[in-house]
Amino acid sequence: MIGILGITAALGLLMYLAYRGISVLVLAPGLALLAALAAGAPLLGTYTQIFMAALGKFVVLYFPLFLLGAIFGKLMDASGSAAAIAHWTVAKLGRGNAVLSIVVACAILTYGGVSLFVVAFAVFPIAAALFHEANIPKRLIPGTIALGAFTFTMTALPGTPAIQNAIPMPYFDTTPFAAPLLGIIAGVIMLTLGILWFRQRAGAASRAGEGYGEDTPSIQRISRKEIREHSQGEGYDVMEIGPMTAPEAPLADTVPPSLPSFSVAILPVVLVVAINFAFATAIIPALDTEYLAAPKYGATTVASVRGIWSIICALTISGIVIVVFNRRRLGDLKGTIDDGANASVVPIFNTASLVGFGAVIAALPAFDLIRDSILGVAPNNPLISLSIAVNALAGITGSASGGMSIALQTLGETYLELGRSAGISPELLHRVTSIATGGLDALPHNGAVITLLSICKLTHRDSYLDIFIVAVLVPIVALAVVVILGTTFGSF
Repeated sequence: MIGILGITAALGLLMYLAYRGISVLVLAPGLALLAALAAGAPLLGTYTQIFMAALGKFVVLYFPLFLLGAIFGKLMDASGSAAAIAHWTVAKLGRGNAVLSIVVACAILTYGGVSLFVVAFAVFPIAAALFHEANIPKRLIPGTIALGAFTFTMTALPGTPAIQNAIPMPYFDTTPFAAPLLGIIAGVIMLTLGILWFRQRAGAASRAGEGYGEDTPSIQRISRKEIREHSQGEGYDVMEIGPMTAPEAPLADTVPPSLPSFSVAILPVVLVVAINFAFATAIIPALDTEYLAAPKYGATTVASVRGIWSIICALTISGIVIVVFNRRRLGDLKGTIDDGANASVVPIFNTASLVGFGAVIAALPAFDLIRDSILGVAPNNPLISLSIAVNALAGITGSASGGMSIALQTLGETYLELGRSAGISPELLHRVTSIATGGLDALPHNGAVITLLSICKLTHRDSYLDIFIVAVLVPIVALAVVVILGTTFGSF
């Protein structure tokens, strides 16, 4: 009983203190040791042999993805490519489709590998000007950006290089394109229901005579310190973007001449997905990789590494393409790359610390009771208990990647065996796990939610209802549909 109370207290404090802005780098080991103390486990041995071992394993596996993803996002921002894609999308879809324009712009960028924080910084000034011109309330902007950046492109669409789609791969020996049609179905549900919600909200505001608001559509410089104070939960890259002010005049119908053309801007995004697919399905499987069986290469197989290898190759090649086509626009290339590299360090250690926390919890005797109770939910269908476990942990930690990592660290092998026994393919387990991270993770204490509201200069009272509907409730509905379809028809 004391062990259960210790675990419960550690999880509760993690959620509360992370919301209060205390660094996960401090919270995770401290609270893990609190749970260990309650269970009577040796503290030093738990810290160095369990917590740090799990943290180190995560860094070894995923640091290239965090590093290359952060550099790629910084290059897309510094070259003006992110802004060019946003401008082009608005111009093509028209001012009459303000919400859809912003959602599509965010979706293109995040599906192409650009960090959601870079997307929020790049798109918000355009969204502010567009919503102001269309007289749509500013309070709807955070939810609109969240729909495009926090939902279907992060967890559902096959091939997305998001870490939420990468973490399940080593556990299930899958690729980023696992269960592609199920992922597309989930993505369509999230997009459709989200757009319908905002049409209803904008219509209601118009009928009530509510316009954009009193302030002008601009964004002031947001300091690195201010962002970091509010971004501990999800642990995405925190960058200081220069001052961005939305245009005073109506938005132009073309990409501004100072930005790259749309074809140049979109090329790296297309390449990320295309190269990822080519390497995962054709190039890497065709290589001679028998050497991986040797102990010095980890005594592994190509199936366990091809997904990560394919994302590494896709981000590297696409980043080089950005540099080649935008060399003059990038200016201080060394500084840009350094900024991206530096921005990758805190996010990966935040997430890895949560993995270490999960490893300690899983090693405690009391966790056996928790594990059995989770697995006892719908014992004939592990997809249901897997969905509940991942969603709950993502909500507690305020982190999609952190919650998923804890779930897979503690129960990944168990669910793989349960899946095999029930005839459930690893691809289906992968897609359900990925989609399940995108529900309760966006509760009010989530770092990405708090940072997005800070960028938009709005509060939870102003805009969280919309974020909750499109980034919590709708993804859970999509997850339920995928579980039902997967249970009935299997992976497809």
